[in-house]
Amino acid sequence: MSKNKVLNLKDKVDGNEMDLSLCNLTEVPVKELAAFPKVTVLDLSCNNITSLPLEFCSLSHLVKVDLSKNQLTVLPDDLGRLGNLQHLDLYNNKLTILPVSFSQLKNLKWLDLKDNPLEINLAKAAGDCLDEKQCKQCAAKVLQHMRILQEEVDKERERRLLKDKELEKKKETKQREREAKEREARKREKAEGKERKRKEYNAHMAALAVQEQKNKRKEEKKKRNGQMAADKKAAAESTPKAQRRSLIGVLFKLLLLVLLGLAGVVGVCHLTGLKEEAVCAPINIAVDDGLSWIREHEVDVRVRELVQEVDIRARELLQKLTSLAPHFLEPLGVAPTATEPVETLEN
Repeated sequence: MSKNKVLNLKDKVDGNEMDLSLCNLTEVPVKELAAFPKVTVLDLSCNNITSLPLEFCSLSHLVKVDLSKNQLTVLPDDLGRLGNLQHLDLYNNKLTILPVSFSQLKNLKWLDLKDNPLEINLAKAAGDCLDEKQCKQCAAKVLQHMRILQEEVDKERERRLLKDKELEKKKETKQREREAKEREARKREKAEGKERKRKEYNAHMAALAVQEQKNKRKEEKKKRNGQMAADKKAAAESTPKAQRRSLIGVLFKLLLLVLLGLAGVVGVCHLTGLKEEAVCAPINIAVDDGLSWIREHEVDVRVRELVQEVDIRARELLQKLTSLAPHFLEPLGVAPTATEPVETLEN
């Protein structure tokens, strides 16, 4: 409102009362009214007000309000904030219901709701409001009726809250179940992945083992082949040596047999009665020549000792041959004779 209208509002104030009736108002000047906190009685009757703004409920200093003969169809939901309100005139409006917060007007002592198209239960609670007493009863009964509605609304709100909580709980339960399923799925997927990796690892290790076994067999085969080749080579190399050793051994044995035979012949021809035979003559001459050569030459003492040792061994051999001689001489018709000592070398 303009400054003139604010000044006009001051003109409407008389003590704690402000009279704005018959001002042809279509809305309540809430901001301007808030500037007069000492005004407790407000007359807004006989105007064209169709609704009250929400800010009107902040005028908690009001004690008496006259809104009769207007065009109100609804009151603000927060009307209960007018905690000091004791007198409320709503005569001849177009109200059908009151806000649930109306039950919070605990100080309300007087109420007029006649000539409003109220819903049936509210109209019964309001009564006729024809005099002061009925208006006071109207206030009490309407407050009681609104408290019942308030309780029902509260219960309904609680039911809605419980229902919402149940729905939220179910939603949370479903959410938890879904999360549990997802966790289980992830866990199962992880286990499957782990099992798959384990199988792949086992398969890889098995392949490595097979490959290692193949390599081992190849290595063993290679070693066997190498060993066989080495054995063949060794055999090929050792065969001539063995043959040579065998040949040398045979020759040595033949030579030994020849020497033994010669020694036997020398012993027989030199020590037995056969020394006079023509067969033994060349042998005895050769032996005598050899002994003479030994006497003539200064041979090392060790050689003479060796010769003496050989002589001794020859005697022993001769004795053995002598013991066996009858078996060989009887078929020849030769009688064995006594042995004569062999002339030894002189020192």
